[in-house]
Amino acid sequence: MVNYEGARKRGIIVAIDGTAGCGKSTTAKAVARSLGYLYLDTGAMYRAFALKVLRSGIPLGETSSIGSLAEKTYVTLGNDDGEISVFLDGEDVTALIRSPEISSAASVISAVKHVREVLANQQRKIGEAGGVVAEGRDMGTVVFPVAGLKIFMTASLEERAKRRRRELQLRGIEVSDQAVLEELKTRDERDTSRANSPLRRAPEAVEIDTTSLTIEEQVARVLSLVKEHTIPEEAREKMRDGC
Repeated sequence: MVNYEGARKRGIIVAIDGTAGCGKSTTAKAVARSLGYLYLDTGAMYRAFALKVLRSGIPLGETSSIGSLAEKTYVTLGNDDGEISVFLDGEDVTALIRSPEISSAASVISAVKHVREVLANQQRKIGEAGGVVAEGRDMGTVVFPVAGLKIFMTASLEERAKRRRRELQLRGIEVSDQAVLEELKTRDERDTSRANSPLRRAPEAVEIDTTSLTIEEQVARVLSLVKEHTIPEEAREKMRDGC
């Protein structure tokens, strides 16, 4: 279903999960660019597929039909110096998949078991060579359980709503504060309570609360963690011993 072409440096898999609007997409993209890693935007994959489902007219409750459609869909992610382009069956849909309607539909569709299975298998193939920053909802728990570094990002609901509304305004989309707040509440509930691959923090994941952090601070924090997880264990022991 997904083809992701692009060179990258061999390295670890950095799995970043978290709630909607916490800044993980922007942070993951910047970290990947800094490291020379591949940025795997799993959210864009689900949004592109959600666009196709809405266009097809299939009701969001018809999970069997949606699962069958997933097997017939071809999504390509292009990577140009860290800038991601999303192609749905050859069509550039990058500018079409960030609306509240698509986000809401993607949240529903991502709970469909077969859709997640199809995408997860492709995501694993993408990441098997290493050198990947994978961002989503179940990267560290399901897709890449042996990732070299797992991070769970979060922020207060109010801060996430403020960021989300600002993001939409920059795209020329006007939405009320209350509408954004309710959308995020609904997505949080759906993501954490779904039966298939619910959003949760992996036990070994490092949690980063971004409520009071700038994007630059978030990126610096993640890069510091990557450095800690990529230096040889012997060197780490010397550092801990003060040598």
